[in-house]
Amino acid sequence: MNNESILSVLRAPLISEKAARLAEHNQYVFEVAPEATKADVKAAVEQLFEVKVEAVNLVNVKGKTKSFRYRQGRRAGMRKAYIRLAEGQSIDVMAKA
Repeated sequence: MNNESILSVLRAPLISEKAARLAEHNQYVFEVAPEATKADVKAAVEQLFEVKVEAVNLVNVKGKTKSFRYRQGRRAGMRKAYIRLAEGQSIDVMAKA
């Protein structure tokens, strides 16, 4: 898997309180492409961060319906990946470029 395809699968790490609690148990959350599979996500994380992935769970999050100036609109949905790493490994998702 080349660098371009890795970056097309993994869009961004998701930083939240829930993700911070999961990071204590070797689990990390990423936003991924809507067409990405578990195998794609596993291969991308293992190559990009050089870690061993034990499990990948994918979740489709539906966009919320919101109103703005008396008009109904819809926010975009996304796909999240929950990734569990092998014991003793970690990813620094807060690293600055």
